[in-house]
Amino acid sequence: MNAAPEIVLILARADNGVIGKDGDLPWRLPADLKHFKALTLGHPMVMGRKTFDSLPGLLPGRRHIVLTRDADWAGEGAEPAPTPEAAIVRAAAPIVAVIGGAEIYRLFLPLAHRIELTEVHVEAEGDTHIAYPDPADWQETARHDHPAQQGRPAYSFVTFHRRPAAHCQRPDVPL
Repeated sequence: MNAAPEIVLILARADNGVIGKDGDLPWRLPADLKHFKALTLGHPMVMGRKTFDSLPGLLPGRRHIVLTRDADWAGEGAEPAPTPEAAIVRAAAPIVAVIGGAEIYRLFLPLAHRIELTEVHVEAEGDTHIAYPDPADWQETARHDHPAQQGRPAYSFVTFHRRPAAHCQRPDVPL
């Protein structure tokens, strides 16, 4: 049996908790898009159907696993999965990138080992929110701050690892 994969949540969040507005990001940060690509390239990505639909198309070099309760749903280039556990099995990879939306993050949070968070230093308007990682469960292990420039907000790339005392609820799924 192979070792269970590392589950990594990848998201951008405004200081007030907003992660989305009308199915899109409420900001434009080219550096965050490059960071996202670097984190996900070569890894399967798990997302919800709305997130899949919001993509500009299939992202090259990454598998698109879509968590959906609709057994009849199909999207070109997508691999549907009915549960988080089924998505992990389908991914069959050492690292699984979970890219949203909010409900998918909530489902995978108990399974996650690491969070790659872009803190966007704005009070954004939006309709989708997520809580900041709980310091009782998550330890910040890296931070790279970037100043506002050219009309774009300041932001920080922050890595969190699950604290050893915070028991990971992930299933030991054979791959």
